[in-house]
Amino acid sequence: MGLSGDKPRTSSGRFEFIDFTRGVVMAIMAWDHVSGFWNSLHHGGEGVGGNAPEFANVVWFFARFVSHYCAPTFIFLAGTVLAISTIRRVGRGQSEWSLSFHLIVRGLVLLLMEALVVAPAFGTSRYYFGVIACIGVCFILFSVARKLPIPVLFMLSLLTVLNHSFLNIDFIPDKVWWGHYLRVIIHEPGYDWRPFVGLYPIIPWIGVMGIGWTFGSYLLNLSPEQISNLREPLKKIGFASIAAYFVVRLISGYGTLVPREGFGIMDIMYVSKYPPSVAFLLWTLGGMCLFMSLGLRLQDHPEFHEGFTGVILAYGRNPLFFYLTHLWLYRLRPWWVRRAPFALPLIPTLALWIMGLAVLWQLCIRYEVVKRRHPRSFLQYI
Repeated sequence: MGLSGDKPRTSSGRFEFIDFTRGVVMAIMAWDHVSGFWNSLHHGGEGVGGNAPEFANVVWFFARFVSHYCAPTFIFLAGTVLAISTIRRVGRGQSEWSLSFHLIVRGLVLLLMEALVVAPAFGTSRYYFGVIACIGVCFILFSVARKLPIPVLFMLSLLTVLNHSFLNIDFIPDKVWWGHYLRVIIHEPGYDWRPFVGLYPIIPWIGVMGIGWTFGSYLLNLSPEQISNLREPLKKIGFASIAAYFVVRLISGYGTLVPREGFGIMDIMYVSKYPPSVAFLLWTLGGMCLFMSLGLRLQDHPEFHEGFTGVILAYGRNPLFFYLTHLWLYRLRPWWVRRAPFALPLIPTLALWIMGLAVLWQLCIRYEVVKRRHPRSFLQYI
């Protein structure tokens, strides 16, 4: 089954092209959030209730669009890493009960982090169902779903991703708070009934995580040489997925939750993120495959752990710590700024983003040291 420690490419047992890919999208995600915190031309909410917020110009449109890679890659690779970790635990003889309990605890910790750390950073309700809460619930569900045969799990996940737009949950009442909130959590993101709001419903994201789980299970069956040889297949899958995106978007039928209104660049590239359309996932997961292919190529370089790629790897090894920390780092403002409405133009916002990334790099390195010193502490969940 490929459970032994000699499968990965490093003595630490990590698949570093995954760390690289995750680190890249974490840095991009930081841009999206610093832009949201610090300027008035940043928009979001694409697809919520069928809405399509307008952008000031093509520059601000792509300043937002580039961040679309983040959530799909984050959730897909969460499934990948979860599968690798869980299967290795099985190989070490850990009991089924303890495995399920571990996944449930990890899920509950993520739900707690969403309510206590993430929601206040965004200035929203503690009941906000965001990406961290979504991953947490998916972890809990995978405490059971992990027992499914891999082909079955893959097919169910793929069917969920491809067909979620046909899901009808009208049997759940929408006129009472608990029914509305349940619909938000399951498949209908929205902000209509505060404080019961959310943007990352379980469906179809659990499908994305399930496909990621399948990928992680597959990796554990490969030798280091076979993993390196994935560069070309991943590149081909990435470009094919992006090509399929353009087909789906130009037809503007199945797979497009925000209809195309014209043939301008923004019309073609506008996609629904909340919930994610098939077009959205084709573009973003296709890009993720290209990032992974690049990571596989770069990791054979002798200086892979140094310089720019070394910084990216530090982010990718500590994704949850990075996520929780960067929100509060970027939302902090001097007292004289808090007293009046204040926004930054594009270039100063970019400068703030880069300065924050430098600080986050050092924080991630120091966090790793502390975590290694206390492997059995609460830090194992972050």
